[in-house]
Amino acid sequence: MKMPLHRLFLSCSLLLATVCLPAGTNSVDKIKAATADIPVEKDRLAVQSALLAFADSKKVDHFFANSYGVVIFPTIGKGGLGIGGAHGSGWGFRTRKFDGTSKMTQVTIGFQAGGQAFSQIIFFETEVDFNRFTSGNFELGAQASAVALTAGANAQASTAGGANAGANASQAKSTYSDGMAIFTMAKGCLMYEASVGGQKFSYRPNPKQD
Repeated sequence: MKMPLHRLFLSCSLLLATVCLPAGTNSVDKIKAATADIPVEKDRLAVQSALLAFADSKKVDHFFANSYGVVIFPTIGKGGLGIGGAHGSGWGFRTRKFDGTSKMTQVTIGFQAGGQAFSQIIFFETEVDFNRFTSGNFELGAQASAVALTAGANAQASTAGGANAGANASQAKSTYSDGMAIFTMAKGCLMYEASVGGQKFSYRPNPKQD
């Protein structure tokens, strides 16, 4: 039985569209679906919003598609004069399934403009790298750097970190450093490059894991 020409054309078009989807699209969809296991609705919606904001940048497609795990911090607040600090809550996903929650704190010395807030996402290359983060207290070194993204699919990127941050923008966009790739995105209209050196993390596994 021959397939009508219009049906054949439609089938071929759908197949081509599927093949041409960005490599990270399917991974993003799976992570978004996994947020259903986050019990508090406002937290779930915040994670989804941050996830989609980062996914809107093509610069992270590779990491969504190939990383073993990811931790998303929808909002990290930072501010104060003199000795300031930052804090935020994150949600972890192991092989695109909800895995647990994280708390981040950071002490900074020097001028910090009041009211700064940004989102942060950390990709982990392998299971060993992710387990290193989730096993207990974890701290980023002073030289750790992040790629600062602006909102939108055509986001420009630059690195932000310690004075001796080792990776330049082109390296950070395509490689992991010590098993991690870190991206930040300023909230609101301001462009703000967040320093991630010295961030400390705790982690609590999801008790409902199989």
